[in-house]
Amino acid sequence: MPGVEFNCLPTIIGSMPHTDPGVACSQIAHYLRDIPAWPQLPRRSFLENMYVQYSQGFPGVMVNEAEKKIYVNRNQDLDQPLEQLYSAFLENRSDEFAISADYAAGLYRFLALDNLAPKAVKGHVTGPVTWGLTVADEDGKGILYDDVLGDAVPKLLRLKATWQERELKQICRRTIIFVDEPYMSAFGSVGMMLSKEKVVSLLNEVFGGIGGLKGVHCCGNTDWSVILGSDVDIISFDAYNYAQSLSLYPEDVKRFLERGGTVAWGIVPNEEEALKRESAASLKDRLEEAIAPFTRNGVSFRQLIAQGLVTPSCGLASLASEEAAVRVLELLAELSLSIRRRYGM
Repeated sequence: MPGVEFNCLPTIIGSMPHTDPGVACSQIAHYLRDIPAWPQLPRRSFLENMYVQYSQGFPGVMVNEAEKKIYVNRNQDLDQPLEQLYSAFLENRSDEFAISADYAAGLYRFLALDNLAPKAVKGHVTGPVTWGLTVADEDGKGILYDDVLGDAVPKLLRLKATWQERELKQICRRTIIFVDEPYMSAFGSVGMMLSKEKVVSLLNEVFGGIGGLKGVHCCGNTDWSVILGSDVDIISFDAYNYAQSLSLYPEDVKRFLERGGTVAWGIVPNEEEALKRESAASLKDRLEEAIAPFTRNGVSFRQLIAQGLVTPSCGLASLASEEAAVRVLELLAELSLSIRRRYGM
């Protein structure tokens, strides 16, 4: 499927500020008819927090809803749960690591929609770097640094992605699964002792369970050459606040596009004051400014539009109101239509 020309169709990163999954899904289905995505609803429940949502089945994992904490207790006997995880991984038994309805109400409501006829359908899973460095053991050490449990992290997330993709195929055979890696903005700092090779290996292990298009979303500055060195098909970044971050890697991006890759331009802000200042016309100007540096490095403007998606800068759960989230969806739909009309897509 790589090489799909999306022509700047709109989709979202995943999270929404809603607590009612029916309302969230209805709004997504209305505004994002071509590439809808199921909504993560962290305000509905702590179980839908991006670190908790994919944690079921991880050896030793402890979730305290009252205190809003997740950690891994290594003092338990972890041999049996590790054996179960590795056995399921080796035999691709993803059903054993399904995401249950109380952890993803938006996903189950989305799967029950009967009015969808999309060109593609999008899902998401927290990435191995972000999950493995945020979820810690009882001593506060990121679980990815544990020699035994660190190796289990990408295997769990791969099973979650495989199961999720299979479910989404009920809606549309063309799937997109984003691996969300906000922690990659810390790559190269003293807070992240991982090599480029390790990051690529972790991402590719999760990608190995995804049959459709594989995306990576990072909403801050990062070394994009690392992510572009993986088997990724779509790179998603905050083009509203960090437009220059991707343009620092023109040759990497050029090679990525030549092999059929897609850039998801996070050009619609997910901050309410910024939303009040913007319109579809102003965001179109801003997107064209973000694209301009690549055209100066030999990439055609038309190729960037054809091999592009438009998205919010990041998830929408941080917005104070559901009305603001609807405004983001409206702007995405208007912006996408404006671009496609302007450039004859």
